[in-house]
Amino acid sequence: MNRKRTHGMMTMTKGSKRNLWAHTAFWALFPFACLIAGWALLRASGLINPGLLPSPLSVLVEFWTRLTQGNLLINIVMSTQRVVFGLALGMLVAIPVSFLIGWYRPVRHFVDPLINFFRALPPIALIPLVIVYLGIGEVAKVAILFYAAFFSAVIVMYEGMTQISPVYIRVARTLGATDFEIFSKVMMPMSVPHMLTALRVALGVAWATLVASELVAAQEGLGAMIQDASAFFDLTTIYLGIICIGVLALLMDLLLRKVSEKLVRWQEKGTE
Repeated sequence: MNRKRTHGMMTMTKGSKRNLWAHTAFWALFPFACLIAGWALLRASGLINPGLLPSPLSVLVEFWTRLTQGNLLINIVMSTQRVVFGLALGMLVAIPVSFLIGWYRPVRHFVDPLINFFRALPPIALIPLVIVYLGIGEVAKVAILFYAAFFSAVIVMYEGMTQISPVYIRVARTLGATDFEIFSKVMMPMSVPHMLTALRVALGVAWATLVASELVAAQEGLGAMIQDASAFFDLTTIYLGIICIGVLALLMDLLLRKVSEKLVRWQEKGTE
């Protein structure tokens, strides 16, 4: 009887998990289904010239054609590679800079105006200087993405760390902790959520800057594909490139969100 009951409970648990996944998938895809339906209805309504708004089916056909017979996969790989490299380098520099700003007040007073000054500069405005100093190769494209990711990540991390209650630091000092112990055992663990938020923000900014970075004589990449299509007024390909960028950014953000949930859960367990 106990075996049958256990088996029944396991079956119900599996069924509940499947229902939960189905429910989550439905509500995740439903907004996009509404968007596509609205797109198709808008084109069919005649309010917009059909020559200025390709149909969802034509974009899907273009996707399949370029995927199987063209270089869409190469463009996706190249753009993703540039974003990942720029994002990784930006975060690698932004994390220590953020801690320096948050930990040392003189550094904060000196660096904060500079960061806000450069953060306000659009990456596309720096393209001529990037070409002069770095050429037109991959280094130049990654440098623009690094610039965009670095400043967005620094601002988010720094603002997050300033919201950490100083009570924890005072309690640690009362217990005899050194500056290094406070930094490694108090500041670092409590900054993990802010690092992950900064990573997600920087990822979105990097994808938003991708087209600008691929203005630097790119032959491959989604941004280059969009620019080439715009020269021939190929709206179907332009829509395809935009959708690919949005889907890739969404998938990477979902992955980061899952990783963030695990890391934050681990942090909460460790601080209980």
